[in-house]
Amino acid sequence: MSAPVPLPPLEPGARRLATVALSLATFMNVLDTTIANVSLPNIAGDLGVSPSQGTWVITSFGVANAIAVPLTGWLSQRFGQVRLFVGSVVMFVIASLLCGLAHSLEMLIAARVLQGAVAGPMIPLSQALLLQAYPREKSGMALAMWSMTTLVAPVLGPILGGWLSDNLSWPWIFYINVPVGLGAAWLSWRLLKARESATRRLPIDKVGLALLVIWVGALQIMLDKGKELDWFASGEIVALAAVAAVGFALFVAWELTDAHPVVDLTLFARPNFLFGVIAMATGYGVFFGNVVVMPLWLQQFMGYTATWAGLVTAPIGLLALLLSPVIGKILPRTDPRRIATVAFLVFALVSFMRAGFSTDIATGNVVLPQVIQGIAMATFFIPLVSITLSGLPLERVPSASGVSNFVRITFGAFGASLMTTLWERRAALHHEQLAAQVSSYNPVAGGVLDGMAAQGVDATRALAVLERQVTVQAFSLAANDVFWLSGVLFLGLVATVWLTRPTHGRPAAPGGDAAH
Repeated sequence: MSAPVPLPPLEPGARRLATVALSLATFMNVLDTTIANVSLPNIAGDLGVSPSQGTWVITSFGVANAIAVPLTGWLSQRFGQVRLFVGSVVMFVIASLLCGLAHSLEMLIAARVLQGAVAGPMIPLSQALLLQAYPREKSGMALAMWSMTTLVAPVLGPILGGWLSDNLSWPWIFYINVPVGLGAAWLSWRLLKARESATRRLPIDKVGLALLVIWVGALQIMLDKGKELDWFASGEIVALAAVAAVGFALFVAWELTDAHPVVDLTLFARPNFLFGVIAMATGYGVFFGNVVVMPLWLQQFMGYTATWAGLVTAPIGLLALLLSPVIGKILPRTDPRRIATVAFLVFALVSFMRAGFSTDIATGNVVLPQVIQGIAMATFFIPLVSITLSGLPLERVPSASGVSNFVRITFGAFGASLMTTLWERRAALHHEQLAAQVSSYNPVAGGVLDGMAAQGVDATRALAVLERQVTVQAFSLAANDVFWLSGVLFLGLVATVWLTRPTHGRPAAPGGDAAH
């Protein structure tokens, strides 16, 4: 089959409008992955369910989204990239409206499943459509515009979600998607409908699709529920792990031998794609794990409110927003591996800075690493996406973007689960070691107990005060352990980047399927 003729770039004015439309849709999508987290107590209380039942609001979206993302390549060939993107945005708006109108947990979960499923193709297709709208020499700027929305949305999500829940009500975290989504869908259709990609009536790979649903669903539920159920001490987690492992093995075997696979796994035969995805997904997993642990530590053990924890972590977006356009401009004439190396070195530096945190740390010293990390965020996504898509013909970009985003999202779930579990396990160890020192024979502990007794505090209350102090110290030491390990992992990922051999700039023109 002959390769499709490449579309000319959009005119500058239309290109700017298309960038706004596609970025708004991406922003809305990414925002919804984190905005509900801080509103869970409000949602659970309003619907009359327990907090643990309420977490299915997050899990249901994550499972459906993880299943839908890698299907982007197949769906875009079947329905066309523009139709699929605009249709997904409109359905996302409808699902958001249904979420806000839900009067029971069952209805809300059903709406979140629909929302997660239709959200799947939006991020990969926004990436592909942006690349097509820009001329070859400005593709770095296209990736910069795209990455800025994916960087800022997760940071703003908890802050905006908390404010809306506190000042209005939790349905508004979903209602805000309606005007944004309708505007993005209308503008995208007006600008891009004449640029529709070619479609093919592909047969449905029913076996591959069923296996994908089974293993991804089992894996996502295992990651979401693992910490709550004490991981492999639970028979449910063992069963989910077994289903995920067997399902994954069967899925890979089937997809590599089927004539029309639902997910194109042959992309991993390309070193640029393989190592680029490993570096991006692992780096994102470690980063996201830290994003989860940091606010938890600040809120539970440092006395920060949810709003203040969000505001303290928000400065990560400052330098990221300022530097992303600069990185986009220099990318076409710079080796992207060098830029990605800067990202991992700065991530490591920030992690080691945090590994020295103590319980009496000033707010300014918490904020400083967040500001510096903005450099890493600006130099992380842009070069790694460029490396991953390097040498690919444009018609394979939606599929490659779908698969790489799926791996990244899955590693993000791994990172959040594993880092929080490690944090709690290390805290238990530190607590045991510190508690062993609290006795009347220890001069420091004895002095504290004697001092409280002199103030009229009874022995039981005095020990409770010491217990709280020991717990705070234990979790703070455990957070330092998590940050130190993160720094080591970031340094190790530098080597992975240099296993790639990218061509500069962007994916190849159609038909130009380079060997790497």
